[in-house]
Amino acid sequence: MRRYPFSFIALSVLGTLCAIPGILSFAGFGAALHPILDDPMAGLAFIVSAVALFGSAAFPLVIARLKQSDPD
Repeated sequence: MRRYPFSFIALSVLGTLCAIPGILSFAGFGAALHPILDDPMAGLAFIVSAVALFGSAAFPLVIARLKQSDPD
């Protein structure tokens, strides 16, 4: 069974949670969640944050994979 680092899982979940309101805001349904999300630029901020979180989640995963392939 493959174990993923906790930081990878946590950052991926946070990235997903950030992407959902961003997508809803771009689709025009942001006001149903909160009046501030009625502005598409708020959706852009959530999408950019989600991409940054997914990028940050990649680092612990890559480091764990490199540790597994260590010849020592």
